Amino acid sequence: MSAPALPSLPSLLGTFAHLKLSLLRNGLRQSSGRKAVYITSLVLTALFAALELIGLIALRGNEHAAALTVPLAVLLALGWAFVPLFFPGGDETLDASKLVMLPLRPTPLVAALMTASLIGIGPAFTLILFVGSVIATAHGVAAAVIGVFGAALALLLCLALARAVATANARLLTSRKGREMALLSGLIIAVGLQFVNLGMAKLNTLHLARLEPLADILRWVPPGSALDAVRAAGEGSYGLAAGELALSAAVLAAVLWWWQRSLAAVMVSADASTVSPDASRKDAGRAADKGAGLAGLLPAGRTGAVMLRSLRYLSRDPKTRMAWVSALVIGLIVPAVNAAQGNGSIYFAFFATTVLGMHNYNQFGQDGSAFWMVLQTISSPRDAYAELRSRALAVALIAVPYTTLVVIVSAAITDNWRDMPMVWGLCLALVGALFATAATTSVRFPYSIPQEGAFKNVAPGQNGIAWGGMLLGALVSAALCTPLIVAAVWLHSAGATGLLWALVPAGAGYGLLIAWAGLRFAAPRVAGRLPEILAAVSKG
Repeated sequence: MSAPALPSLPSLLGTFAHLKLSLLRNGLRQSSGRKAVYITSLVLTALFAALELIGLIALRGNEHAAALTVPLAVLLALGWAFVPLFFPGGDETLDASKLVMLPLRPTPLVAALMTASLIGIGPAFTLILFVGSVIATAHGVAAAVIGVFGAALALLLCLALARAVATANARLLTSRKGREMALLSGLIIAVGLQFVNLGMAKLNTLHLARLEPLADILRWVPPGSALDAVRAAGEGSYGLAAGELALSAAVLAAVLWWWQRSLAAVMVSADASTVSPDASRKDAGRAADKGAGLAGLLPAGRTGAVMLRSLRYLSRDPKTRMAWVSALVIGLIVPAVNAAQGNGSIYFAFFATTVLGMHNYNQFGQDGSAFWMVLQTISSPRDAYAELRSRALAVALIAVPYTTLVVIVSAAITDNWRDMPMVWGLCLALVGALFATAATTSVRFPYSIPQEGAFKNVAPGQNGIAWGGMLLGALVSAALCTPLIVAAVWLHSAGATGLLWALVPAGAGYGLLIAWAGLRFAAPRVAGRLPEILAAVSKG
């Protein structure tokens, strides 16, 4: 019996193009909300692309235009290479493991997937930027002809990088780690935007000539070399232009070869479901040993058990970890970025402390419907106080050292060591006040955290509860610190620099007192509202 004939390459290209369009069309049919988001993204991307194109065309005639277009091409390539790792669901054809059952060899499959890659908002946006870059730097017929090849090479290299990196990490994209990476993408984008904002602020004050040293390096890094070939051809350096185009073509060939090898490996490697269960049992055993070691460092009884549970939420639950890591990183980034922009102040440490403390304002939401098990262990205000105290201690293990670190970093980057003890003491008091208000807010304004959706942290209909609780809690926390703030202002205005160090133990003691009072105040209310809390945190 003869083997079935393989499809021809032209028909295969048409099939995958139709597949990409079908996936896009069917995805939009799933819900009106998804369609609205897509249309909005399309309109905003088109407007942004038009503005970028106009700006690049306006650079035509500027002798330093290539100093901008070359780094722009390299930046776009980096985005194409790594953004799909954080948004693996953006293009279903990126997951090569879904294609293993197709009777196709890697080489025609690479060509077909490249064809599918050309369809979408991202490729169109990238092509517009490359076309604008060519217009900005092309002078003469030869430069225009080379610009056509350069823009095509740059676009293909960006798409090939995205496919190659995604295929090499195909198992990761479909694993739990991959989903966690998608959650952390919001953090990475937020941090990246801070640096982009800083760079744009600097760029607005500089002449394009200042970018020439960077462009001199990046013009030998494809796809920057493909776009710099346009400039070289316009200046009559045809040999240099041909060499830069050849370099980009060679790198494109190397990326396609790597992609083809990775694709072949994915198509013949064993699936995770076929792995021996002995390995899973060994991993579980190691995790249990690790947990036992951590439990040995915590207090015995209910306090240690609740602290261990809270810390395991932090280490195992993707959304909890994302929220905490976001708060920790942004709390350090914001003071540094503002200092770099000339607006630095040691008092930005209060922002970091507040952001971290407000993540504790929905203590029972992370339990979800499993809160019923906690409910079974609370029969009196004393039990409720033990539960709240243990949760606060688990957070304090991170919040107190982190607050100290932020204050020291803020003092270092602003060179304001004189006010450091005052800010340190006030931040410690603020931590205690946030613990106090977090306990009460968690009781009065509990809400559910849905499990589905990477960036959906509040159940429908509970947004007002979440924002209202955080705003009210932050205002009350600031008011609770008023006595210490008055003392700090008085010492500072009196010039008593040496006495400012007394605010550190005073702030720590005052924070402990406020936290204890807040937990005592909230404990009987927890015991009296257990059914209402369970209903609120189970809606997601």
